Amino acid sequence: MQRGNDRLSVHRDEEMKHELQGLLRSGHPTRAEEWHDPEPVADDDPQVAGGPVAPGGSGASFETVRLELARILGRSSFPAGPRELTGVLRRKNAPDVLVEALGRLPRTDRYANVQELTKALTRPGNVPKGSR
Repeated sequence: MQRGNDRLSVHRDEEMKHELQGLLRSGHPTRAEEWHDPEPVADDDPQVAGGPVAPGGSGASFETVRLELARILGRSSFPAGPRELTGVLRRKNAPDVLVEALGRLPRTDRYANVQELTKALTRPGNVPKGSR
């Protein structure tokens, strides 16, 4: 039964089903041209499957934490203390694990750049025991 509000015609719908049939049956791309296939994951792609980057978390190296903080905070946030940086992270909808990690830093400390902040966050005394 046709309702008349379909985005595609019946013929185009059948054509698309035919195009996808090989992919659905085989489980891998069936096109001869490489440019049709999705791009594989690169070594330097952000870690998406493991969740947000957490200081001290599994797979979260110093460089990964620094990259994530730099991406969110930028240069204009520095110099600043943990309280100001926590506000910036919340305004920019940063992952809760980063906001919580900043909350564990001494309030009197000031950080001139992302490098200093990352060193403080990844210090052994600041990393929570459950994330090692």
